[in-house]
Amino acid sequence: MRERLLSSLTHTKRQSFVLGIIGGAVCIAVEVLLSLFLGRLTPGGSSGEIYLLGVLLVSVVWGLWPGLVTLLASAAAFNYFTLPPVGSFIPKEDWLWTPISIFFLVGLATCLIAARVRSLGVQTSQRRCEADLTVQLAHILLRTENLSAALPPASHLLAWALEVPGLEIRLEEVPAGEHGEVLPLMENGGRIGTLVLPAGVPEDVRIRLRDRMLPSLEALLRAARDRESVGAVLASSRDELRRIAQEQATLRRVATLVARGISSTELFNAVACEMGSLMQADHVSVSRYDPGHTTVVGSWSLREDINEVMPLGSQWPINETVISGMVLRTGRPARITNYAETSGMIMKLARDMGVTSALGSPVIVDGSLWGVVLAFYSRWEPRLEGAEERMTDFTELIATAISNAQARADLAASRTRLVAASDEIRRRIERDLHDGAQQRLVSLGLELRAVEAGVPPGMTELREQLSHTVQGLTGVVEDLQELSRGIHPAILSKGGLAPALKTLARRSAVPVELQLGSVPRLPERVEVALYYTAAEALTNVVKHAHASVVCVTFGVTGATARLSVSDDGTGGAEYGGGSGLIGLRDRVETLGGRLTITSSAEEGTSLLVMVPIEN
Repeated sequence: MRERLLSSLTHTKRQSFVLGIIGGAVCIAVEVLLSLFLGRLTPGGSSGEIYLLGVLLVSVVWGLWPGLVTLLASAAAFNYFTLPPVGSFIPKEDWLWTPISIFFLVGLATCLIAARVRSLGVQTSQRRCEADLTVQLAHILLRTENLSAALPPASHLLAWALEVPGLEIRLEEVPAGEHGEVLPLMENGGRIGTLVLPAGVPEDVRIRLRDRMLPSLEALLRAARDRESVGAVLASSRDELRRIAQEQATLRRVATLVARGISSTELFNAVACEMGSLMQADHVSVSRYDPGHTTVVGSWSLREDINEVMPLGSQWPINETVISGMVLRTGRPARITNYAETSGMIMKLARDMGVTSALGSPVIVDGSLWGVVLAFYSRWEPRLEGAEERMTDFTELIATAISNAQARADLAASRTRLVAASDEIRRRIERDLHDGAQQRLVSLGLELRAVEAGVPPGMTELREQLSHTVQGLTGVVEDLQELSRGIHPAILSKGGLAPALKTLARRSAVPVELQLGSVPRLPERVEVALYYTAAEALTNVVKHAHASVVCVTFGVTGATARLSVSDDGTGGAEYGGGSGLIGLRDRVETLGGRLTITSSAEEGTSLLVMVPIEN
C-alpha cells in the first residue's frame, strides 16, 4: 500500500519544462520523418495531422506550456516540410496562410483539451492517493487506544507521503513560529489539534493540505478522540465490573464463613485478609472497643513486622487524633492521609513502620458501636472511589457475625443453664427421696417389725398382717431406691462414669458387652450427659430393638470423650417418636458435642456421642 501511494504521489508532481521541450523535439523529429515517408508513398497527400500527434502527447504528458512550444515548432515544421515551397518558412502565396492558421487553431485546441485532460487526470490521481493516505492515517489513528502515542507515526506518514519533512500533528495549540506555519484543526468552533508545517512548503502542497487533507484529518482526529473516550469509558466499566465481581466474591466468601459459624478469631482474621486483598492495603486489623482502649481481635498483613507490633489481643489506648478515636467520636468512617501531621506514641510507631495513610470503618452491633476495622497503607495514599463504603459492607458482615455468635452463645448458655437446672432438680429430688421418704419408710418398717415381734403368740392373724405390711413397705423402699437411681444415680457422683456404666450394664435386660478404657473423672455435666445417653440408649434397645446383645464402648482420646452404643436389633431408630433421642441430642449439643445415629432395617442401630472435655 505504501509503495503504491508513493508511486501515485510521484506521478502527480509537476514534470520539468525542459524535459517537455526535449520530448517535443523528439516527437517533431519523428513526425518529420514519418511525414516524408508518407509523402513518398502518396505524393500530393496531406500529412499535417501527423504534426498534431506530438502536440497532443506533450500536452498530456508534460502540460500546457511545453505543449504550446511544441505546437509552434510543429507548425514551423509543417510549413517547412509540407507546404510549398518545401524548405522555406515563408509561404509564397497568400492562400497558404489558411492551412497554417487552421493547423495552429486545431493544434491550440488540441493542446488546451489535452492539458485539461491531464489536469483532470492529475486531480483524480491526487484524490486517489489522498484517499489512500487517509486510509493509512485512519489505520494508525483509529487502531491505537492512546491518541497521543498514535500522532508521531501519523505525522511521519503524512510528512513522508507529501514529501514535507518536519510536518507534525499535535493535540495542543501551537503558536505560529518564525520558521513554519500552523494550520488549526477545528471541531464545532473549538480547536482539537494543530498541523505544524515547516518553512518553505510549496504553495500547491499547502493548498492541498488546507482544502482537501485538513477536513479529513479533522474528522479522523475527532473519531480517534471519540474512540479513545469510549475506550476509556469501557475500560473503566470493565475495571468497575471486575472490582464489583471481586468484591461480591469476597463478600460471599465472608458470608459463607459467617453462616458456617466458625470461631470469632478465625472469622475476624478471614475478614481482615479478604479486605486487605480487596482494598490493596498493607495491613488490616479488626479491633474491639473496650473502656479506654481498643483490643485487636483479628489482623492480616503483608509484613510480618506489623503483625509483631500489633498482635492479636494487644490493647491500644484511644486517642482523638488516631483514626480509631475519630471513628469512636463520630460513629462514621474516617481517613488519615498524612501521619506526618499527627503526634503521639501510635503516630510515631506508624511512621516508624512506614505507614502513610489509613482508613477506618465502624462496626455497629445491635445499634451500638462495637469496634472498628482499620486498613493501613505504606506505599501510596488510598484514592479508591467509595473505599469507605466498601469497607462498610464488610463491617456489616462482621456485625452480623458478632450478632449471630452472641445469639448462639446466649442460646448455648441458656440451654446449659436449663440442663444444669434440670440436673440440680434431679439431684435434689434424689436427695430428698433418699434422706426423706426412704428414711421415714425404713423407720416405719423397723417400727412395724418391733410391733410384730411384740405380738402375743396366740394372735397369728395379726402377726401375718404386720409381716405383710412390712414386706410392702420394703417393696416401696426398693421402688423408691430404683426411682432415685433413675433420677440421679448416687454412684455416678461417688465413683464416676465407669462404675455407673457397669451398673447400667448389670441391670440391662439385654446382655451388654462393656468395653472401658482408662476412664478418668470428667467434669460433672459431661459425666451426667454421657450417663443418661447410655441409659436412654439401653432402654430403647430393650423396648424397641429386639436385640440379642448390646456393645457399649467408652474412652477418652485427647480432649474428647467418645461413647458408642450399638446393637444387632431390627434397626429403624430415628429422632422423634417418643424415643427421647431429641432430648439427648440437645443435652450433648449443649456441651458442644455431637450425637449421630446410624440405623438401618435388619442391621441394628449404632449411636455415637463425642463430647469435648473442658479443662
